[in-house]
Amino acid sequence: MNKRNLISALVLSCFGLGVQAQGAAYPNKPIRLVVGFAPGGAADYVARAISDAMGKAIGQSIIVENRAGAGSSIAAENVAKAAPDGYSILLASPSSISVNPALNPKLNYTPKDLVPITKVTTSPLVIAVNPNIGVNSVQDLIARAKQAPGKINYATSGNGSAPHLGAALFTQLTGVDMVHIPFRGGAPAIQSVIAGDTQVTFGTPPSVLPMIQAGRLKGLAVSTRNSSALVPGLPGMQEARLPEYAIEFWYGLFVPVGTPPAVMKRIFDAAQSAMAQPSVKAALAREGTDVSVSTTPDQFAAFLTEDAKFWVNLVKSADVKLD
Repeated sequence: MNKRNLISALVLSCFGLGVQAQGAAYPNKPIRLVVGFAPGGAADYVARAISDAMGKAIGQSIIVENRAGAGSSIAAENVAKAAPDGYSILLASPSSISVNPALNPKLNYTPKDLVPITKVTTSPLVIAVNPNIGVNSVQDLIARAKQAPGKINYATSGNGSAPHLGAALFTQLTGVDMVHIPFRGGAPAIQSVIAGDTQVTFGTPPSVLPMIQAGRLKGLAVSTRNSSALVPGLPGMQEARLPEYAIEFWYGLFVPVGTPPAVMKRIFDAAQSAMAQPSVKAALAREGTDVSVSTTPDQFAAFLTEDAKFWVNLVKSADVKLD
């Protein structure tokens, strides 16, 4: 080998070692956990419940960043277009991954721009009303809505959100006419029901349960067919005499396509460690949310393929439109 070739080989060798060292150093700066809804709602609560434990497991601070709007599409696009280096993670629900693309084919991202890492939680929705409207059960709500078509407003965390789809399924199955009022997150939606500006919400447990416990909302039922130990005291839809209705939602972690496999494994392992912590499980359970982790990223991807069928079919059958 001549001198020039020897120098080139040494340079390439050093470059390769540098790349390896850089990869091995991940993470060497804070990581963003991007949430598509405003502070105070379910997504924000889940993110903050898991971020500290995940940060300790991965060895770096994880900072929750709220990018509310467009039914969580703004957050999904932000992460989809971020550098695929492991420093931008999306906490997503079916809204970002299945519903919004079905509602709006002109989005500036597609689900293929995001790589699934793991599911982290599942929850029922909670049907709740302003306590001053005199509705004490699901059947009362149906009767009231049929007596006054178009006069009852329901608040949700945004177009295409799980609460929006949950309410759309309810109106489809019962034949009632209620008006959808979307907000930029669960917290402002719940506040509108408390204030009486709207009357009903199909809310997430972290958004609704504290207000039910404080007497500021009246809980009617959980959205799963059977009652849930996560939400004691409320019937499931079978007991509420609407057995054909059943819906629940999940949150999971996603990264931009192109993220190195070794980095994705670090994130997956950190999430697995965090979700196994008793303190994380207890914090989530207090807000009606269950830990539900995927066995592998591939298992989560397979789950998403099947889950998308339910949400997309619901969008079509309930004729859900962007307001």
